[in-house]
Amino acid sequence: MKNKNKVVVITGDSKGIGRYLTEYYLKKGFVVAGCSRLESGLNTKSRSYSHFRLDVSQEDQVVKTVRSIFHRFKGIDILINCAGIASLNHALLTPAETVDRIFAVNFKGTFLMSRECSKFMKINRCGRIVNISSVAVPLKIEGEAIYAASKSAVATFSEIFAKEVAPFNITCNCVGPTPIETDLIKNVPVEKIDRIINSLSLKRMGKFIDVANAIDFFVKDESGYVTGQTIYLGGV
Repeated sequence: MKNKNKVVVITGDSKGIGRYLTEYYLKKGFVVAGCSRLESGLNTKSRSYSHFRLDVSQEDQVVKTVRSIFHRFKGIDILINCAGIASLNHALLTPAETVDRIFAVNFKGTFLMSRECSKFMKINRCGRIVNISSVAVPLKIEGEAIYAASKSAVATFSEIFAKEVAPFNITCNCVGPTPIETDLIKNVPVEKIDRIINSLSLKRMGKFIDVANAIDFFVKDESGYVTGQTIYLGGV
């Protein structure tokens, strides 16, 4: 299937990794359905791009939006779950409502989008799902217990979900980025970022293209035999 015929759904596309991937896949000729709580802000007149206002943690919104995307484009080929939030703090100082919100967006949102998009991928018996975890999981970074736990849940979910949707020719994989210059880490002290980078085999900040390259591998036609995998970038 040519890229121009493929529909890719990207959550969290108003900024950060999601924004980059939206522009990236538009340039590659995909039809992109971007989803975020905020307006897109993407300066494009491309007929291949549509934006949907969506809080991925709200089940009714996810069900309605995914159904609208399918009916508008007559299919969903790829889902990339980029929507995510973080609150970096010592566990003893973290309010329960912060835990609820992080898991609602990072894990529940990933689950809901994966579940609903798979229902429509199942119709065509083909689909690719890529979820975003984090190197905070294997590195077990202090001050990120809740964030890392939510991203660990995403990775575990992806591994098991891959088995459940395999009979429908749907793959589900995961990418764990290193720190990248996004709003997610703008309040993290430089010293902490340096410690994380020094713990990697490749001692540099991650780049958006690094994430896109790993996702490209998972979503291409030739990767139909690759599922239930997590790639942590940077050499953790």
